[in-house]
Amino acid sequence: MTIPDHDLIVIGAGFAGMYTTIHAERRGLNVLGLEAGSDVGGTWFWNRYPGARCDVESLDYSYSFDDELQREWRWSERYATQPEILSYLNHVADRFDVRRHYRFGERVTTAVWDEQDHVWDVTTESGLRATARWLVMATGSLSRPVLPEIPGRDDFAGEVLQTSAWPDAPVDFAGKRVAVIGTGSSGVQAIPIIADGAAELTVYQRSANYSVPAFNRMLDDAEWELQQAGLVERRELSWNGAAGSPWTSHPVPYSEADEAEREAVFEESWTRGGVLFAKAFQGLTVDPVINDAARVFFERKLAEKVLDPQVRADLTPSDHPVGTKRICTDTNYYETYNRPHVELVNLRREPITQVTADGIRTAERLREHDVIVYATGFDAMTGALTSIDVRGRDGRSLREEWSGFPQTYLGVALPGFPNLLVLNGPGSPSVLSNMALTSEQQGEYALRLIDHCTANQLTSAEARADAAQDWTDHGLELASRTLFGDAPSWYTGSNIAGKARGFLPYIGGFRAYIDRCDAVAEAGYAGFVLSSR
Repeated sequence: MTIPDHDLIVIGAGFAGMYTTIHAERRGLNVLGLEAGSDVGGTWFWNRYPGARCDVESLDYSYSFDDELQREWRWSERYATQPEILSYLNHVADRFDVRRHYRFGERVTTAVWDEQDHVWDVTTESGLRATARWLVMATGSLSRPVLPEIPGRDDFAGEVLQTSAWPDAPVDFAGKRVAVIGTGSSGVQAIPIIADGAAELTVYQRSANYSVPAFNRMLDDAEWELQQAGLVERRELSWNGAAGSPWTSHPVPYSEADEAEREAVFEESWTRGGVLFAKAFQGLTVDPVINDAARVFFERKLAEKVLDPQVRADLTPSDHPVGTKRICTDTNYYETYNRPHVELVNLRREPITQVTADGIRTAERLREHDVIVYATGFDAMTGALTSIDVRGRDGRSLREEWSGFPQTYLGVALPGFPNLLVLNGPGSPSVLSNMALTSEQQGEYALRLIDHCTANQLTSAEARADAAQDWTDHGLELASRTLFGDAPSWYTGSNIAGKARGFLPYIGGFRAYIDRCDAVAEAGYAGFVLSSR
């Protein structure tokens, strides 16, 4: 009989992994953390590109489980930058002595379930091997970067950078001819800052995205004290909200508002900044009439920012309704294209045919570059999990199981993979919500299940296949009632060639999801098969 080295292994040291590790220790569990990076931080460890900033307000994008922690950390801006978020997570790691549980620089390659002993056997690239009763995958929703398959991509003789794996040292663009491929969130944030330093900047855009200014500001003492005074209420609103934040839509339905009120609501929502624009009216991402009104408003704003009519047309989204791809949060993104040394290449009209030693060749011509920056996104929601060779009951492969659309129960448990608990995975609110709070909820729910099994001398918990099928179908059905379902986005896997299409996160709302999870737990974890060796 194999006696496991640990009660649980946690893979990942971002928000979810750190929360789970802290609270596993508080329960007296023997926990081992494994992290590919050299320190804590998760996505904020890797994504160090210039302009990297969270699109959830800093006061909300932080842990809520410790009141003293909430009060002692002073955010400096409304929307925190990557360095400040990473500093915060380092502070949390120091405060709760998280690092002593982790082995850093350990990229997990295999995880194999031992059915006889009910133990997970985990191996890393370095050859480290560890066993545990429970395996918690806190691997992140956006942590598996992808590069486009372009002929000659590796032939470029200049400097190659990737926003999702940015070097620690500052990058000097002064006097250089820079290409940026990709205009998702990372590209939108990096492009204005790269333009400040580069001699020439060429942006290669496949799909135009909706982007709304952040309207960021420094938080002065008066505003900070006001926010602290209302923090308890703000957190309560967030935990009971649809997306883990205190913001809600206008209380008057769009159909009952006159033109003046509609305009005022759109304007107010615009000045909230970023993704909050999609909350202007209830049903904005459900009702085509409301969505089209938001589109018209956006296009008027765009016309105020971009001078050249052709560039403006190329920057106007045409393949998805407002909000059905995540709205980007920017600072002077559109205004950057008014600068004389910045060029936009519309890849729908002028596709890339080859990367050469000197630059990028399109269907029309060769443009020479000194630097190419890939801001080309991630294999979202599933990629970090399928990059590991996970073998469950009877040797079944997670990678093969998920070559079709992934089935999960509550986004946490998978049929055929006992004691494997996924945090912020497909079928959970994750990327549609405030990931700081979803990470707390997910980590706590995994630990509650472990508590239940320990108290009842159970050694295995596995999602029933029918429960996972019902939950997955429920999520897809909810998405089909909205404008999200058919939009080409990483929400549906359409950015990855060959990936099964379907809306991956749970769209039913954060509070509704929490209630469903609690109901399952209160019913003795209905939908799970619980057993002992």
